[in-house]
Amino acid sequence: MDDHQYTNIVRAEETDAQAAGWLERQDRDDWTEAHRASLDAWLAASLAHRVAYWRLKAAWGRTERLSVLRSIRPAEPSPRAPLLSLLRKSVAAIGVATIATTAFYWQSAPSAWTYATPLGGHETVRLGDGSQIELNTDTSVRVAFEGDGRKVWLDKGEAYFQIRHDPQHPFTVVTHDLRIVDLGTKFIVRKTGSHLKVSLVEGSARLEPDEGARPVVLKPGDVAVTTPDSITVSKVQPRALDAQMSWRRDVLVFDRTTLAAAADEFNRYNREKLIIADPAAASRTIGGTFPKNGLVDFAEVARAMLGLKVTKDGDRIVISH
Repeated sequence: MDDHQYTNIVRAEETDAQAAGWLERQDRDDWTEAHRASLDAWLAASLAHRVAYWRLKAAWGRTERLSVLRSIRPAEPSPRAPLLSLLRKSVAAIGVATIATTAFYWQSAPSAWTYATPLGGHETVRLGDGSQIELNTDTSVRVAFEGDGRKVWLDKGEAYFQIRHDPQHPFTVVTHDLRIVDLGTKFIVRKTGSHLKVSLVEGSARLEPDEGARPVVLKPGDVAVTTPDSITVSKVQPRALDAQMSWRRDVLVFDRTTLAAAADEFNRYNREKLIIADPAAASRTIGGTFPKNGLVDFAEVARAMLGLKVTKDGDRIVISH
């Protein structure tokens, strides 16, 4: 056996041990959502992790079934052996998986992991490669690390990406008919209907539209707004970019923002809604920093500072002239 083969066997054994450890933890009463997120990150980091996990999980299922079938004295059950020990015995009995078996479990394992936040939610997903995705309210992403690439689909909402650059394993965000390719980057992507907004915070990223359109490279401070027919890039000041990211601090920052636009922002985070009842009130502008759930505070400022009328109507706060 040469050194390369020996190294591969050692790595496979280490991966099996890690997978067995995860399965053992899942069997405990103290398993939490934080543990689930860590497991998802470990699975996403490597195809070898996923193959080992699903192979051992299936082996454990067979061991459990055999144990039940062999139990002929239900009144005097034998103590249950620790899961890790049983898994190791099962793996030893099964032996080295064949290529066909490996392919079966690879196909059986999920090809992507979904992370989502509810209305008003805020969650940080830490991936196995050291990258992070911070999900804003009502956001859903799917993550897949396969082959030589890392890919995320933004299905809805808004997310802040901090990507650990790896030229051998490019990181791509896919949404609408656009791909955002990381070049060593921190950026925000917001999806609203058929429109997409990409704000580059640090590093650089390349926008790759479908249908042969020319790629666009973004630099810090660039904000790209895409529609089905166009891509428009503008440069914003750091203050404006910071305001766009204020949700990461659980606040909303407005600077000469119309009441209509401010209400739209609040309504992204709350079941109770702000309603701007007439065009005259909607066009008034306001500034300040408010908690994301601070609808009442915002309405009080509009009443006191702008002289507007505020009424409560069920789960609606109505602002009018």
